[in-house]
Amino acid sequence: MKVEPLLYGDRKVYSVAGFNRGVADWLARLPTLWIEGEVTELRRHDRWASVFFTLKDPADGACVPASLPRRAFDALGLGLKDGERVHVYGRPELYAVKGELRLRVLTIERFGLGAHLAAIERLKAALAADGLFDDARKRALPRFPRRIGLVTGNDAAAKRDVLTTVTARFPAARILVAETLVQGPRAAAGIVAALESVAREDEIDVVVLARGGGSFDDLLPFSDERVVRAVATCPVPVVSAVGHEQDTPLCDLAADARASTPTAAGKLVVPDLAELRGELARAQTSLARCVRRAFGRDRDVLRRAHDSLERGARRALERDADRLVSLRDRLRRGPALLVERRRAGVERTGARLAALSPRATLERGYAIVRARDEILRSSAGLSPGERIEVELAAGGLGAVVEDVRE
Repeated sequence: MKVEPLLYGDRKVYSVAGFNRGVADWLARLPTLWIEGEVTELRRHDRWASVFFTLKDPADGACVPASLPRRAFDALGLGLKDGERVHVYGRPELYAVKGELRLRVLTIERFGLGAHLAAIERLKAALAADGLFDDARKRALPRFPRRIGLVTGNDAAAKRDVLTTVTARFPAARILVAETLVQGPRAAAGIVAALESVAREDEIDVVVLARGGGSFDDLLPFSDERVVRAVATCPVPVVSAVGHEQDTPLCDLAADARASTPTAAGKLVVPDLAELRGELARAQTSLARCVRRAFGRDRDVLRRAHDSLERGARRALERDADRLVSLRDRLRRGPALLVERRRAGVERTGARLAALSPRATLERGYAIVRARDEILRSSAGLSPGERIEVELAAGGLGAVVEDVRE
């Protein structure tokens, strides 16, 4: 559509929209061409119709924004990352609404890794060979850190995100902030110095290294070998929260934990007070339930023991009562039985004595002869005319010895 100017006398004046449409129409007449550069700031989202990136000249840093329909980008299957050198085929166009010049890309071919990315890949391989990225050397984060170190940029949104998240989740947390340069040629040395300084402070249990998103070049200090080794040798666990989720600087691989964003790092290093209170409430409820169950079990055990003891005592008392009754009956019968046994014994003894008594002998017709108050057992010693006493079974008599026979 032809753009018509407004006439003010002999002056032709174009509106902004008309000017933009005119430039856009003129650019549309330019031919398509191939352009070489490094991919930076690649942004792709499933809800977006296009994929956006910046094509950068590695020689002098000149940049041009570019876009490619998302379906065409996905169909290429290149898996492009920031820092890769590519050849793109397209033509320039002007986004008339905002007057923005960009490259409308029709296709992309991978030319090779950019110089920075190649150097990073070589460093990554060397550090991996040294064991700096091994999972075995990664340490667990303390659940309740006494003090948190935060290494970040001055007035950075990343600092605000970490502080806001930590204080919101766990207000009692203490944080030591060490500000340093986080991009540019002096950033790597500053980051290393800040890490070492924070780690030397008393009661620091964990360090967060945080930086918000940025271009590939902006994040290069976090892939510097000095920074990576400082992270790996830090005496306390380190959480790396650098860039966005799709960014992976080498310090992420050496850190004990990686957070996709500074906000996520804040959630990693401190517990949620509300969740802790919930856990405590659940633990108290569970403990009370366990105590009640334990008391119930013990009460049942005591009740059974009491019932068993009561039954045992009752049976013992009943046995003792029966024994007492038996003993009482025996005691009652005992004297009579004793007397009876004694009487029987006396009678037996009497019978034996009676059987052995001289009286029994006399009853059988024998007599006891005494002389001089002695019982005579022979006639020796008697003299004729001597008086003797004869005892019979019934009565007795006196006699005089007429003759003595031996």
